[in-house]
Amino acid sequence: MTSEALIAGFDAGQTHTRCRLARLTPGGDPLVLAEGEGPGVSHLEAPGGEQRFGQALVQSLAAASRALTQQHPGQERALAAAAIGASGIEAGSAVQPRGQGLAAAALQLAPERVLVTGDERTALEGARGAATAGILLISGTGCIALGRNALAHQHRCGGWGWLLDGAGSAADIGRDGLALSLQMADGRHRDTALRQALWNALELAADDPAAPQAIKALVVQPHFGAAGLARLAPVVHQQAQAGDADALAIVQRSAEALAAMAAAIAGQLELQAPPVWPAGGALEHLGLLRQHLAATLTERCPGAHLAAAAGDGCDGALQLARELAWQLGPD
Repeated sequence: MTSEALIAGFDAGQTHTRCRLARLTPGGDPLVLAEGEGPGVSHLEAPGGEQRFGQALVQSLAAASRALTQQHPGQERALAAAAIGASGIEAGSAVQPRGQGLAAAALQLAPERVLVTGDERTALEGARGAATAGILLISGTGCIALGRNALAHQHRCGGWGWLLDGAGSAADIGRDGLALSLQMADGRHRDTALRQALWNALELAADDPAAPQAIKALVVQPHFGAAGLARLAPVVHQQAQAGDADALAIVQRSAEALAAMAAAIAGQLELQAPPVWPAGGALEHLGLLRQHLAATLTERCPGAHLAAAAGDGCDGALQLARELAWQLGPD
C-alpha cells in the first residue's frame, strides 16, 4: 500500500452523514484532505432503510469528492478502503453484513475493503485518541453510550431505538415537551410559555382549538419521526434557560438518564474515575443539558468527569479504514 492511497471515513447518523477523505501517511494518522455531507440513515429494517443507507454514502462521498477536486486538484484517485460508523448497525448482528454488502456496492469497493459498524464504535475510536480507557456518551437525535477499559473490553448502554430507549436524547427532550404541551392544552397541567413556543415552532397558533388534533396527526407522518421531535429540543432548552420550571425538569431528567448510562458502564468495566467524552448535537449545542450532566456525573459515578474528545466519528472511521488499507495492501 503506497502513501498516496486514498481512504474514506463515514459518520452516518439519523440526521445527516459526513464523509471525510484522507491520504495514508507512513506510520502516522491519515492526512485529511476534504469532507462532504449527505442525508441521514435509518435502521436497515425500516421502510426504505437500505435505500437511504446507500444514498447517504453515495451523496456524502460525492460531496467530499467535489471538495477534494476544488481544494486539492490532482489528488483524485480510487478509494483503497472505507470504514462506516452508522446509526442502527449493531456490531456482531445480522444487520452488519447486510450493511457491509450495501456499502461495498454503493462505494464500488470489494466487500473486504469496507468495514461497517455502529457509529458509537467509530465515535469511541475517534474520541479516545491515545487513551486506553474511558466512556463515550452520545446524545443527538438518539442516544447511546459505549465504554472501554485498559484491557480493550467494551460495554454498551442504550441505543435501543427512539421508540424504546431514547431517554437523554434530543428526540426525547422534544417529545416530552410536546407531550406536556398537550396536557397543558386540555387542562391537566398548568399552562406556560413552553406550549406557545413549541406550537409556534410547528407553525401552529397557541389559541387554535384545532392545534392539538393537528399535532396528533403530524407526529405519525413518515417524514416526522425522531428527527421531527429532536428539532423541538432547542425550543425546550431555550425555555429552560428562560426559567420555565417544566422545561428545566425535562432537561434535568435527560441529564440524569445520560449519567446513569455512564455509571452503568463504569460499573461493568470496573473503571475508576473515567474520562467521559460527550458527543452528539444535543450535548454540543444544549449547554444546560451538558451542565446538568457534569453535575449529575459526580453524584452517580464519583471521579468521572467530562473530557474533550481527541477526535470525532469520522476520525475514528478513518483510523479503522487506515488499518484495513494497510492490512490488505494494494488493490
